[in-house]
Amino acid sequence: MKNWRISFTRQGVKSKIYLILVLLVLSAALLSICFGAVWIEPKAVLRVLLGRDRSSVQANIILLTRLPRTCGCLLAGMALAVSGAVIQSVLSNPLAAPNIIGVNSGAGMAVIICTAIAPTAVTAMPFAAFAGALFAVLTVLAIAEKTGASKMTLVLSGVAVTSIFSAVTDAVITFVPEALNGYSDFRIGGFANLTFAKLGPAFWVILAALLLVLSLSNELDVLMLGRETAQSLGLRTKPLRLILLALAAALAGAAVSFSGMLGFVGLIVPHIMRKTVGENSLELVCSCALGGAALVTFCDLLARVLFAPYELPVGIVLSLLGGPFFIVLLLRQRKGRIP
Repeated sequence: MKNWRISFTRQGVKSKIYLILVLLVLSAALLSICFGAVWIEPKAVLRVLLGRDRSSVQANIILLTRLPRTCGCLLAGMALAVSGAVIQSVLSNPLAAPNIIGVNSGAGMAVIICTAIAPTAVTAMPFAAFAGALFAVLTVLAIAEKTGASKMTLVLSGVAVTSIFSAVTDAVITFVPEALNGYSDFRIGGFANLTFAKLGPAFWVILAALLLVLSLSNELDVLMLGRETAQSLGLRTKPLRLILLALAAALAGAAVSFSGMLGFVGLIVPHIMRKTVGENSLELVCSCALGGAALVTFCDLLARVLFAPYELPVGIVLSLLGGPFFIVLLLRQRKGRIP
């Protein structure tokens, strides 16, 4: 009876946490649409979204500028946070994240190469980014396993691979200067001038990858018990690891294709959510999706209003938050406080 009460209490707490996360996402989305060079009242926003006003100046601002940007923030935050959670779980490394182990850099390199070869092929960008991200994560994983697969080795391998990808990107830009258009903003990360046409292909990739991750949450729980334990329970660990890493690469790559190389979302959010909802993969993935969406949207809003009328790329805000966070994790890792 006592255990039942404890379980019921925990479920009640988690339900409240999910409610808070949903409210944060909705609040962030509404504020993102309302704030800008021109303030738009929430009532006017709701009228436009419900289709009652589609011809006014405010409607054009909302539908053509702010709504695509807000959807991009929500989608990128969701994808990068879930990607980070999956990578950390599969690699059993709390320091792993898409930007730290080179996944974002691989996706960015592939996008620049795709831009240089076919600058008008917008629909190909998410798939090129996925290929680059998958190549990056498999390369880092292979290097780390050859050198001992320690937590710090994985991070150092990511730094080395990121440096190589950056060099390739710079070489492409040197030979094809046209690919430089907008590269500075892409490297930092941001959502300026985002349209639904650019967002559409990435949306379907992220949706498919997210659904597949959710469907494999039970297998991910078993995998987190350790390779030997998982194999003794009949789980084919090697194919499953590759599938999950491919899904993480698809999520990060698709996000990078329209948001640029945003950093630290996949590091910050999974750590916070693990402390909040625990290690259960299904709950972790769902909470990371909501938490990542809220974090990126609030950071983008902060970047837009902090120095108005000037606007910072959201990647700068995320780096200012994520850099100290990563340093703290490194110090805790050195003291043995991170498992």
